[in-house]
Amino acid sequence: MLGSEAHFGQMECLKLVASPRFGDKRLGYLGIMLLLDESQEVLTLVTNSLKNDMNHANMYAVGLALCTFADIASEEMSRDLANEIEKLLGSSNTYIRKKAALCALRVVRKVPDLADHFIAKAKNLLADRNHGVLLTSITLVTEMCQTDPACLEEFRNAVPLLVRHLKSLVTTGYSPEHDVLGITDPFLQVKVLRLMRLLGRGDEKASETMNDILAQVATNTDSTKNVGNSILYETVMTVLEIEADSGLRVMAINILGKFLSNRDNNIRYVALNTLNKVVSIDTNAVQRHRNIILDCLRDGDISIRRRALELSYALINEQNVRILIRELLAFLELADDEFKLGMTTQICLAAERFAPNKRWHIDTVLRVLKLAGNFVREEILSAFIRLVAHTPELQAYTSSKLYTSLRADISQESLTLAATWVLGEYSEVLLEGGLVDEDKPKQITDIELIDLLLSIVDSPYANHLTRQFVLTAITKICSRPTTSPAQQERIDNVLLSYTTSPELEIQQRGVEFASLFNLDVRAGVLERMPPPELKATVMGVVSENKPVGSVQPSRDGDLLGDDIPSGTTPAVNNGAAQVAQNNQDLLAEIFGTSSVSAVASPAAPVQGQKSTVQDILGLFDSPSAPSPTPAPAPSQPPPFAISNGIQPALSAISLPQTQTPPPQQAQPRLTAYPAYDKNDLRITLTPQVSPARPGIVNILARFQVTGSTPASGLSFQAAVPKSQQLQMMPMSNPDVQPGAVETQQMRVMAPVGANLRLRLRISYSLGGSAIQDQVDFNGFPPGLTGGS
Repeated sequence: MLGSEAHFGQMECLKLVASPRFGDKRLGYLGIMLLLDESQEVLTLVTNSLKNDMNHANMYAVGLALCTFADIASEEMSRDLANEIEKLLGSSNTYIRKKAALCALRVVRKVPDLADHFIAKAKNLLADRNHGVLLTSITLVTEMCQTDPACLEEFRNAVPLLVRHLKSLVTTGYSPEHDVLGITDPFLQVKVLRLMRLLGRGDEKASETMNDILAQVATNTDSTKNVGNSILYETVMTVLEIEADSGLRVMAINILGKFLSNRDNNIRYVALNTLNKVVSIDTNAVQRHRNIILDCLRDGDISIRRRALELSYALINEQNVRILIRELLAFLELADDEFKLGMTTQICLAAERFAPNKRWHIDTVLRVLKLAGNFVREEILSAFIRLVAHTPELQAYTSSKLYTSLRADISQESLTLAATWVLGEYSEVLLEGGLVDEDKPKQITDIELIDLLLSIVDSPYANHLTRQFVLTAITKICSRPTTSPAQQERIDNVLLSYTTSPELEIQQRGVEFASLFNLDVRAGVLERMPPPELKATVMGVVSENKPVGSVQPSRDGDLLGDDIPSGTTPAVNNGAAQVAQNNQDLLAEIFGTSSVSAVASPAAPVQGQKSTVQDILGLFDSPSAPSPTPAPAPSQPPPFAISNGIQPALSAISLPQTQTPPPQQAQPRLTAYPAYDKNDLRITLTPQVSPARPGIVNILARFQVTGSTPASGLSFQAAVPKSQQLQMMPMSNPDVQPGAVETQQMRVMAPVGANLRLRLRISYSLGGSAIQDQVDFNGFPPGLTGGS
């Protein structure tokens, strides 16, 4: 026991076990349990002693042998003594039956193939009246059902028997032998409830048999003591996992709601954790406890606050979005820094998904930027900019709000970035209309606007990213007709001062923008940008561990990382080609030249991934497209197209070089792998990888009905191992018609060389009947993630 070698005592223990005296046997078996384990060779000698003592006339000697077997039995010993254990399960002595059931449990765990040896005897044990035998036999049956699902059908006939046992425990009065704080044998009740949960899952007949007794347990159990709460919790878990009726489910969720008002933080934590799991099953029932869940946001325990936050996010819908977002914003103001990054993301995603109108959406994001601007992800900031660009009727209002907010506080980075971008793009709206968010519009001058922006550069909160934004913004402001000549000259001097900046990126901006003042194309290059392409959503692509500014733009400029691989659907390709054509038309209109025809010539193949550099450089009629000298990439690249669009063009003007565009590689042939084909629904998965981005696999799921009945309400969920990350786009249509093919895009990020494994959960309605299924898919070829 102290770690010293004790091999010399092993044989002495075997001699004691062979002694006819009970005292010697007890000491010998105790020594064996302490000194031996499954790997010892001496164990083979113990097997014979155990077999002899299992047939001993003294029941206590038999008990010693059974205790030792249950403690040290190996796989080989389990096979040798399985028949002895099976025989002792039928003993007339309750003391022996109880211990034999635990030994059978050891055998099932060591050798699952032997489980069928004990099925008949285990059924008989379930009818036993002795609580100890019942407790061990139910533990044995539970293990058998978990190890071998085929055993479930064998034991489903025992559901009425389990119901009788549970009813007897609930209705029995005071029983001094089994009473724990006024509740009869809570350990046995919990075991029965757990076994009923296994047997009732997916079986309507068994679940119907349990409904009444579960309701009785839920209503009659005393919830003032922890013992009663443990039984109520197991009852709730059983109700939620079996095919219970809706009324019983509501009762179970109400019990969890009652737990939330308990003073014990452990019980509240368990309740919140469980509600998080069941909120998707019955959201309306959980909604009734919304107020008490929101109260938990003010709890002193950080784990309670965290769980309450997660649950609050899940409860947001179109009806309560205003109330819940208001509560979450109030909590955001007081929350610890560790909560803010996740909160700002979830609040903005909820606002995007459920916003009653665009003004409320903009106000909500503005409030988030003011309260926690240093904890806002770049994806959220990008989405806000797109929203403003696509809402011209609110651009004056948004500009006014951002101007006012920026004057009050320049310490919030995301607020500064958003305000700088909007004020640079829409300065003329602000200068002409004034501050429209006040009762009476208040006029502001170009001097005030430029003073505010330049104060950001000199502030201690400025970094290289904000300085780049400010330089771009004031350059754009100077090209607007609302800016006076004096302020244009001031801006020119400011830009010249940065041409000698020791910071390379700032120096490059200063040189480019200062050079632009002397070019005729200044007005065209600096005019208001067209609204960026609207993404379907930013949901599903935000990682909790990704801080602001850390998202590197992908090779095609897709900042959200939710690009759709080429060749997936014709609609996507057509849309991309149309966007490219529109961009070329717009550039031709800006510069008033016909040189764009060289870029958009019908004879030339359309490049779906053409960069902004090539688009703009083609405007200068150079025989071969100049290329900018590559500059060191900033550690946190600007998230918006204002820098990504202008900077390369200006670099090309001042630093001309020649470069032949690389030939476009042919797309490899894609293979579809069948993942699911049951109940008239077929699902295939088509992976696509890029050698330039190992470890990232884009997967297109296709859904097709093989019969004549449409599948409605299709829900497709996927999970990956912890070492991998999964992003999912929305499904094209949850209703699959016969002959139609619906799609859903996924992306898996995995360690290079790892094999992709997916666990898929599919639920849908077919001909009025609900179908739910789960499959594990590992049919992709190895090496898909770039390994050897």
